[in-house]
Amino acid sequence: MTDQLRSYLPIIIPLAIIEVGLMVAALIHIFSHKKYRFGNRWVWVVISVLFNLIGPILYFAVGRGETQDDE
Repeated sequence: MTDQLRSYLPIIIPLAIIEVGLMVAALIHIFSHKKYRFGNRWVWVVISVLFNLIGPILYFAVGRGETQDDE
């Protein structure tokens, strides 16, 4: 069993790093902005944390509001 797991580590580790990086980037963006196209802050936090890989991608593609240069 451990030999099988070791053979998948070169694939699992980069995916885990990408997953955590996207989630952290999405959470930083969510907490630093006030306006969203759909939903509110807590909806996007829950989606980004529960659906680790798809949630942040969905947020950046659909939920992110316009940039706020004035604030």
